[in-house]
Amino acid sequence: MNISMDQVPIIAATGASALAIASFLWAARVSSGARGAARQYREKMGALEEQLARADSVFGAYAGVVLIWEDTEFDPEIDDLGGPRVYGSPLALAGLLRFTDEALAEDPAIRILEGLADHEARDSSGQDTTLRVRLQELRRSGSPFSLTIIGPNNRLLEADGRTAGARAVVWITDATIKKLEESAQRSRFVEAERIIAENPQAFLNMMERAPFPAWQVSGMGKITWANPAYLSAVEAKDVRHAVDRQIMISQDISGQARRTIQENKDLDEVQSAVMEGESRSLRVLTFPLAGGAGAMAFDVTEQDLAKRELKRHVKAHEETLNHVQDGIAIFSRERKLVYHNRAFAEIWGLEESYLITQPSQGQILDQLRSDRKLPTQKDYATWRAEELSRYQDLPSAHDQDHWNLPDGRTVSITRQRHPLGGLLLIFRDLTSEIDLETRFNALNRTQTAALNNLHEAVAVFSQSANLQLSNDAFKRLWQLDDTQVANAPDFNDLVESLSPLFHDREVWKQIRARITDPSPDARQETTGEMQRSDGSILTYLTQPLPDGNTLIAFADVTATRRVETALRERAEAFETADRLKTEFVRNVSYQLRSPLTTIMGYAEFLESKRHGELNERQNEFVTSILTASDHLNKLIENILDLALIEAGRMDLELSDIAISGLIEDSVEMVVSKAADTQITVRSELGDNVGSIRADEKRIRQVLFNLVSNALRFTDPGGEVVISAERAGDMVRLKVSDTGRGIDAESQVASWDSFHSGDKRGAGLGLSLVKHFVELHGGEVMLKSEPGKGSEVICLLPAVARPRVPSPEMNLVAGA
Repeated sequence: MNISMDQVPIIAATGASALAIASFLWAARVSSGARGAARQYREKMGALEEQLARADSVFGAYAGVVLIWEDTEFDPEIDDLGGPRVYGSPLALAGLLRFTDEALAEDPAIRILEGLADHEARDSSGQDTTLRVRLQELRRSGSPFSLTIIGPNNRLLEADGRTAGARAVVWITDATIKKLEESAQRSRFVEAERIIAENPQAFLNMMERAPFPAWQVSGMGKITWANPAYLSAVEAKDVRHAVDRQIMISQDISGQARRTIQENKDLDEVQSAVMEGESRSLRVLTFPLAGGAGAMAFDVTEQDLAKRELKRHVKAHEETLNHVQDGIAIFSRERKLVYHNRAFAEIWGLEESYLITQPSQGQILDQLRSDRKLPTQKDYATWRAEELSRYQDLPSAHDQDHWNLPDGRTVSITRQRHPLGGLLLIFRDLTSEIDLETRFNALNRTQTAALNNLHEAVAVFSQSANLQLSNDAFKRLWQLDDTQVANAPDFNDLVESLSPLFHDREVWKQIRARITDPSPDARQETTGEMQRSDGSILTYLTQPLPDGNTLIAFADVTATRRVETALRERAEAFETADRLKTEFVRNVSYQLRSPLTTIMGYAEFLESKRHGELNERQNEFVTSILTASDHLNKLIENILDLALIEAGRMDLELSDIAISGLIEDSVEMVVSKAADTQITVRSELGDNVGSIRADEKRIRQVLFNLVSNALRFTDPGGEVVISAERAGDMVRLKVSDTGRGIDAESQVASWDSFHSGDKRGAGLGLSLVKHFVELHGGEVMLKSEPGKGSEVICLLPAVARPRVPSPEMNLVAGA
């Protein structure tokens, strides 16, 4: 029996409906005692009884029996046939019972199964098997089957097994008469061929009126006759014209006729030929005849083109699906794998050699389970049966599920009915997607927390001017509650809530234009300031974002503005004080220089003894006056230099200076003074110290101040060393002494102006040294310990890099 796949779900559904209807009728009858629902139940019972009657009539019209098992009744550990429910016409049931022994069982279904289970049977592929083996495979893995069973008395029975949801269904029918009819039909074909062979003229007379080309060839492969359709196809005038010139449709067709004669068998092939000037595809049938062969040709060009186009579409479809990252598998009605793409094999790690054998879905599930690639299940058999039941019991056009696999992956499975029957499964590896989503959610939470911890108020608006995001500072700054920022309010609606604090509509209008205008001119960063009604001052910034949204940030700068005002006022006061100081220094220096010059002039005049000799006491007084005047003159020069440096008005006069000569001059300058104090002064020069480009006058001042300072703090018998060495593009000048040293607390203050360690000087020496070195782009370091002397190191660039003084801070409002 060959039951079409369209009939399978109808019959299975009919059986299932009959069971459901019977159950509902029983329930309805039990509960019919309820007074309020009695009438309703009677109406339902009548309708259901009518439906049950129709179902019974369908079963009664079927020329066989239907056996149905529930999956819950199957125990794979016990090798038995179970106890199915039997449906069908009494006549068919009685006919099948004739093949069984009454002693087998009282249940007619068991009798039929036991009587036929071990008889010789052959499946649709020609493989020998038994009904028992195929029935167990059906109930265990859902594998369908179609068998021809050789029953008692050489009766031929057909058995077809399928699944219907969670049920196993087997149709059994007596096909003996049907097989005999098919045999008789084949005999009639043989008889027809015999008649044609014995009376070829009858065949020719019939083909003369055929609308398709037909012709006859001799045993030598020569054309001997052709019908009008053939003559028209080859553009021959008549049969004689075609025979004389042996006009063949094509050489391939001529070759097919010769092979028919040589092999003495029918041939059915598609050949290409040119007919009426066009290339056509012909289905050519050639068959042996007495003395040669006959042939017929049918134009299948359109069908051939359609097949080729279909093949191209199928190939393109398969190629497209092979580039899809989702795994796709298509199973037929028989649950056999009929298509899969590369991603399906890669996701599940299945060999291509295994998949091309078209295993069933049940076999694939078993394979994946043995490879530990399926989700862990408490009851695998039940879970497997539910998966296989999707062919009939899919709740909708498609459904989706997620599988958490043992290897840590998460795979989504989408099931949907295939248009040609069966099931389409789509598998997607969601592991990276879920991981990305997890990281995105974590990042989103982090960003939200970060925004909420900002002091600035932040709001993000979409291009349609709806609020997408805001932080807590935004609500606090504008005194809003959660309801006012919920559900993405429009910018204009939000402005109504903000207006009590800032009511300038023109400013709000400009901000909205920055949000909604997509032009490049509008998509620019802007800043502004708001003076609110509560006296606070806000600055705002509009920043376009890459996704088309716009960020608005507000900052309360009220306190900053107050500090700026205070700093501005203080800076103005400092500037005034600095100006007064500069003027004071200039005036004082001028006022001091004038009498000092007079004093020095008279002292030098007296020292020259032009108006008489001076006694020893007078000479001492004159010498003291000159020494004090010289010291005061240098002090005035140092004060002026310091004032110029601090005012940023001192320029360096750069030239090339030989380091060795500079140090020798400095030693000679102080050696006489050092001799008076019994202090040794010496120099240490490196081999490659060379020269530097610097302001010679200022470098001499640096060395003189350092050596003078060292002499002042070094006791008699001590030593002062001046050294120089080159390190790359830097030159290191060092002045060290064996004097009293400086404690840590005094070292920092020693660089300050007017700070003196022994109260014998104005305290400008080290301060000037620091300023002069830094003007050259260098730096000064001091190393000293009490009782162990001091060491001052000046690092100077080989080529001076004068530092540009930093401009004064611009504290103008809004700058």
